[in-house]
Amino acid sequence: MKTFDQMGLIDPLLKALQHEGYTTPTPIQAQAIPHLLEGRDLLGCAQTGTGKTAAFALPILQYLTQQPAKDLHKKNIRALILTPTRELAIQIEESLRAYGRNLPLQHLVIFGGVGQQPQVNALQRGVDVLVATPGRLLDLIQQGFVSLHNLEVFVLDEADRMLDMGFIHDVKRIITKLPAKRQTLFFSATMPPDIQALANTILTHPIKVEVTPASSTADTIEQYIYYVSKKDKPALLVHLLQQNQDIKNVLVFTRTKHGADRVVKDLMRAGETAAAIHGNKSQNARQLALQNFKKGVIRVLVATDIAARGIDIDDLGHVINYELPNIPESYVHRIGRTGRAGASGVAFSFCEAEERAYLKDIQKLISKQIPVEEDHPYVGNAHAVHVKTEQPRQQHQQRRQQQQRQQQQRPPRPQQQPPAAAQQDKAVANNQQAPVQKPKQQHQRPQPRPAQQPSQGNGQAQQGNAQPPARKFKKPTGALTMPPKKEVVKDDFNSKHVAPVTPLFNDDDRW
Repeated sequence: MKTFDQMGLIDPLLKALQHEGYTTPTPIQAQAIPHLLEGRDLLGCAQTGTGKTAAFALPILQYLTQQPAKDLHKKNIRALILTPTRELAIQIEESLRAYGRNLPLQHLVIFGGVGQQPQVNALQRGVDVLVATPGRLLDLIQQGFVSLHNLEVFVLDEADRMLDMGFIHDVKRIITKLPAKRQTLFFSATMPPDIQALANTILTHPIKVEVTPASSTADTIEQYIYYVSKKDKPALLVHLLQQNQDIKNVLVFTRTKHGADRVVKDLMRAGETAAAIHGNKSQNARQLALQNFKKGVIRVLVATDIAARGIDIDDLGHVINYELPNIPESYVHRIGRTGRAGASGVAFSFCEAEERAYLKDIQKLISKQIPVEEDHPYVGNAHAVHVKTEQPRQQHQQRRQQQQRQQQQRPPRPQQQPPAAAQQDKAVANNQQAPVQKPKQQHQRPQPRPAQQPSQGNGQAQQGNAQPPARKFKKPTGALTMPPKKEVVKDDFNSKHVAPVTPLFNDDDRW
């Protein structure tokens, strides 16, 4: 196998690789670097942990060093690396800083979740290589702080992850702002049909490099399945950490953000040092947790699938899938955090009864049966829960079979009569059952009662039975009397008082 000295790299890059301790290239580096140095487009299908960051970073740094910029008076962005997550963008920028430590090139990483003013100030000073996430890059382009008209190299990393996270439309909008004449590098761990269609639209006569079959796991990773009930997962996790003291650091994956926080609380309650990293955490908190994990301050780092591809940790020996992912490709990305660059690793996966369908899809994708580990104290509860979940289905099938047997044992129904006879019987039945309708009586208005006339005989009795006459209202007679008029009297304070006009004394009383 060739070494980096035999691949035509310049001396500053070789010195940087020697400083990092790299002497032999990985398979994807050995296949991709010669074609990229010639300026060809590349379609790379390789799983995570194969060294593909150096496969495109080294040729880009060498090209930008050997080829002078078109406009020397203005610092334009010459290379753009687009990544799906903030963690992955930060690690790519760290790799560029390590490989280009002896080169006079400026590089910058921009992402959301932090203030944009420091990023804008760095862009205005001039950047050669820009590493960005789609959301923040589009914001700065719309504000006029980023121009991609003079771009020379475009790298789309983790394209399938872009599709899973819903960034594919943002990626297409960014591609429309790129110049037509450029070198394009396209990397993806898996190659679904949508990703293949996108690659066909942006690549021009590419060289295809496929190190391992699509959606496969590294052979150096030992994989095990633990059947366990949902309620026993926290106890099983603590049991594995306490029984295996040789586990120096372990990366635990959950499906949800709240699940990651809950796992951290359970571990800290058991005396373990742990921290969570997911989208709800601030960027400073995520960076602090990642740095403490790399330094060995904390033993367990709990993450979600969003951060699965953005974590690059040297000598990570163990990965635990606390919850199996519902997307089979995510399993490949998760366990790809260990066993990187040919190193060995171990991946444990907890599987409850409701997740067995996910396990079946995962094994179908990787074309491998994962061995089951039954040497743990919670295996009995897992089987009991599985039987309990299967019992209602069996009961339903038994009831359905019993209903079918009862229907078969029922006697046949009598045959229906001919249509003419049936209609005749129906008419006779209607005549017999028809109710007798009575003629409607017209409503007559009641006549007024005649007035009773008193008779001469028995006058007292008739006088007692006679009704009293109706009361009559008397009309008012004489002139109508009006109430006394009122006048307004104003005092010194300009207030209003209402008083009737009445004489204080009569004329006879004057003196």
